[in-house]
Amino acid sequence: MNSHWLLLCASSLALSFPVCAGDHGDKSHKSVGDDVVAEQRAALAASSAGKGFGPQSPRDLGTMKGSNPVMFELAPPYSEMNLCNIHFHKNAEHKGGEFTRYAGNGDGHGYNSGYQYTGEISHKEMKPVKHEICPSDHGSLYPGDTIEVHYVHSTATVKPGPTLGSCLSEATNNPQLRVETQVFVLVNDKKAADFIKLTEFEMSGGFAQAKHIPEKTGKPIVYTGSTTGPGYNEKASPFQVTWSVRPKVEKVNIETVGKWCKGNAFEEDHAHGVRNLVINPDLISDIK
Repeated sequence: MNSHWLLLCASSLALSFPVCAGDHGDKSHKSVGDDVVAEQRAALAASSAGKGFGPQSPRDLGTMKGSNPVMFELAPPYSEMNLCNIHFHKNAEHKGGEFTRYAGNGDGHGYNSGYQYTGEISHKEMKPVKHEICPSDHGSLYPGDTIEVHYVHSTATVKPGPTLGSCLSEATNNPQLRVETQVFVLVNDKKAADFIKLTEFEMSGGFAQAKHIPEKTGKPIVYTGSTTGPGYNEKASPFQVTWSVRPKVEKVNIETVGKWCKGNAFEEDHAHGVRNLVINPDLISDIK
């Protein structure tokens, strides 16, 4: 956390009594050094050089230029594709919009890294909950945490289900993929968005569709990239994905996230780790 951020938070506190997103009691984790992340990025560059891998994700959405030569057609609008999976990562994998505060290097395996909401949250919204939310070996979720939700879509004839495997079919192992992306900040407020509702889906126009993907969080930034996750910190992902990332953050009721983790069609029960931000120009595309 840099001194500018501390000054900004203190100034805001004096004016309107907010707190800064991510400032909660979970301080037990240790972060690896910058050298570890640098070594992972060097390994990614070495393992992918000259092998024809396409552009990678996640990326800084403010970086418009890239030099990866692999081009592929954007996937159709998500309304013309099947929703195949919904999952989320603790902290945003992408950097941009209202999520540009670096959480730190994390444990070197994708946890406690990524980017956080830079806006304000009231003390009331940050009130601790009385039980664990989506607990895992890597910790639980708390009010003030940022999550990046991926609504994954496929041109294959599939039904929503667990993992990326639900996006493939016996007839189509190379479908076009699109990820509609929304970053949320968790708050202890029953009036905030309901995650159960946000993840509801139904058949519409012959396609499986998420019914309530947010529509008022800014014009999505669309670019060509890949699948993400910390398993690709040192190797490139071979999957070609159209990304559509909304720049504004929405507040969501943390209790509804906890309820969702206890049972959903995607068999998700915890937050996933994040992949290192891809900054190598050779591994990113232009944003047009």
